[in-house]
Amino acid sequence: MTDTDEILKVHENHTGVLDIQSDLDVQNKSDLGKAYTPGVAVISKLIAQHPELKSKYTVSGKLIALVTDGSAVLGLGNIGPAGGLPVIEGKALLYKDLAGINAIPMAVDQVSTAEIIKTIKNVSQSFAGIHLEDIAAPKCFEIEEALSASLDIPVYHDDQEGTAIVVLAGLINAAKVTGKSLVDMHVLINGVGASGLATAKLLHSAGLRNITLVDINGVVTAYDDRYNHYQRDLAGKLQTPDAMKGLALSDVISNQDVFIGLSDAHLLSGSDVQQMAPDPIIFALANPVPEIEPDEAAQAGAAVIATGSSAHPNQVNNILAFPGTFKGLLNSGLKHVDAKLQLVVAQALASVVEHPTATEVVPGVFNKQVVATVSQAIEQYASKTVATAEA
Repeated sequence: MTDTDEILKVHENHTGVLDIQSDLDVQNKSDLGKAYTPGVAVISKLIAQHPELKSKYTVSGKLIALVTDGSAVLGLGNIGPAGGLPVIEGKALLYKDLAGINAIPMAVDQVSTAEIIKTIKNVSQSFAGIHLEDIAAPKCFEIEEALSASLDIPVYHDDQEGTAIVVLAGLINAAKVTGKSLVDMHVLINGVGASGLATAKLLHSAGLRNITLVDINGVVTAYDDRYNHYQRDLAGKLQTPDAMKGLALSDVISNQDVFIGLSDAHLLSGSDVQQMAPDPIIFALANPVPEIEPDEAAQAGAAVIATGSSAHPNQVNNILAFPGTFKGLLNSGLKHVDAKLQLVVAQALASVVEHPTATEVVPGVFNKQVVATVSQAIEQYASKTVATAEA
């Protein structure tokens, strides 16, 4: 049996990878009366008068909606809502297995931005948080912004916040390994879609100022109308000189300390790495094939190499971020995944690796300390935030 046959058999035998299980046994009329009728009327009338109590007395207090339209699935592209469904079903499984969190996958049609926003808002009463997944840019930015502003529950886009958090955690430790100052490093980000843009924004929030954005048309600048306004606005914030407009990756790789690839296979060469600053840090995160093969990067002098693959050390994977993040959000009652919270999560994630080395700047995806460390850091941050607000 081939690997493909085995994968199909596992998913077919279980009709996917998820089930719904009850928390109560209904064995008699007394059980039925408490769980459903007539007892449920007590809960319904109470919540009707005090809607905020739904999160205390119903599953809405512990259920996450995992939403995709399948328009930007990593490594596969636009494969549609049905094609994107197995991805979010898998993430729902990871939520449950790794963090004990209930999440339900929801595939929505590729309709207008306004209609997706309206759809999610219309069903939001059933959930404690919204996890957006595999939605193409710039639509994903608009959806997250609108929902974050209008809903009183956390809204998290894994391709943005998740990637940014894990990349920053890895860079914190890579800087220690190479003896470089994190905030003084020169960073080139190749690929400025949802992940690249969010990563650049978080690095900037962490104090890094020497960041160059490169996408399909070359260096992104504030006045290049080939890019969307989110990309241009960030380039302006980074004060990228307009004279750099359209310069190719090879034109601006010289003396960079860090290359972060969130783009496509084989876009970085060994000679490019040799042009970088001493002890360069390479995060070649394109999947399934990285921007440069790790062996080639090492031969060219890279001091630290990370990829998105489990086949190599330093796997930068969002699984390190989302289960613990939402566990912390649910436990703390925090409503927004802002830059300050993302910094807290990244620092906590980095701290799991007590003694970073070139082959371990992020913890392994099955490290049991990850979820607990991240969730506890969020809860502590929430406690300090509340205490400060009340002081």
